[in-house]
Amino acid sequence: MTDLSVANTANQPALDVEAIRRDFPILSQQVNGKPLVYLDNGASAQKPVAVLDAMDRYYREMHSNVHRGAHTLGDRATSAFEGARETVRGFLNAASTREIIWTRGTTEAINLVANGLAPRLQSGDEILVTQMEHHANIVPWQMVAERTGAKVIPIPVTPAGELELDSFHSLLNERTKVLAVAHVSNVLGTVNPIAALINEAKKRGIITLVDGAQAVPHYQPDVQALDCDFYAFSSHKMFGPTGIGVLYGKSHLLEEMPPYQGGGEMIERVSFERTTWNTLPYKFEAGTPAIAEAVGLGAAIDYLGSLDRKAMEAAESALLIRANDLVESVPGMEIIGTATDKVPVISFKIAGLHPSDIGTLLDQQGIAIRTGHHCAMPLMDFYGVPGTARASFAFYNTLNEVEQLFTALQKIQRLFA
Repeated sequence: MTDLSVANTANQPALDVEAIRRDFPILSQQVNGKPLVYLDNGASAQKPVAVLDAMDRYYREMHSNVHRGAHTLGDRATSAFEGARETVRGFLNAASTREIIWTRGTTEAINLVANGLAPRLQSGDEILVTQMEHHANIVPWQMVAERTGAKVIPIPVTPAGELELDSFHSLLNERTKVLAVAHVSNVLGTVNPIAALINEAKKRGIITLVDGAQAVPHYQPDVQALDCDFYAFSSHKMFGPTGIGVLYGKSHLLEEMPPYQGGGEMIERVSFERTTWNTLPYKFEAGTPAIAEAVGLGAAIDYLGSLDRKAMEAAESALLIRANDLVESVPGMEIIGTATDKVPVISFKIAGLHPSDIGTLLDQQGIAIRTGHHCAMPLMDFYGVPGTARASFAFYNTLNEVEQLFTALQKIQRLFA
């Protein structure tokens, strides 16, 4: 078996994975009598003690509603809550915390933008998405298109799982109003060339939204360098708590957009004759927010910032390389998505085996993966499969775990051969 400290090459820094794993209590348990091998990070990543402690401390020492209480606990809670917003701003390199909107996750963030841009759309306008999008970056645009008469147009992908860039360029025209694209595919692991896509869109005045849910566990995006109009991500995929996410938006666009929900906090003045809206970012944050979850997300970002990012990327690259090397050891195994640039995700099928059976049999051996269509039915249709099995790795996974996965797959394949 391979050493726990992994790096891509001898010239790159090694990550002390064994020490890092001690930061994640859930990884030390057994499942079905076997040590847990958690390879479903693309669905939801595990939480370090730093996140658990931050949320526990909030509830034990400072819980109160924010922005409203004229007392010490209210001040503490507000300080922690807004401090987390500043942490997110720094993580994204946004120009101001006014551009950081708390949401329940990427899905709500995209819905917020789609509904906010609806007044700009009319019959015949086009919204470009990619064929590899998660349903969360397809369905909200379809709903808005149905109301406005606009059309949702997919950018094709190649069999390798990369965007057809010639098709992208040919689809751009005077009717294109929005480009909504995943930074990283949740199914294929493909890293899309979003900087180039955004640059082409900006030349034509097209509004751009990036679904960063699968990117932020692996990369730290710079929204000012990208010059995207909107960037959305979820906390739980980047080692933070569930129930909270972030929408970054350029302030001038957020100012122009109508509120997404009404209620407390998002108002300036309410009367039965007229209501006026609060300033950014509160205009889009109706009701009591997910305060503890915001604190937890801030702690997750701080935790990631305490690690050597280059070493993390090298470790994850080594995991992917090892997985690809072992594919031929499982007869009938085929990887879906072989892009040159991808994060450590492998979606696969094995001849004669249903993905759900693979997942169930792996679980019996303590190995957690994802199976199904992964909320990407159009992409499954493109590949002509009902679904795939997907193993998605994080920096706390080990080369030993990669090898355990393939040993288990070999056993399953022999059982059904």
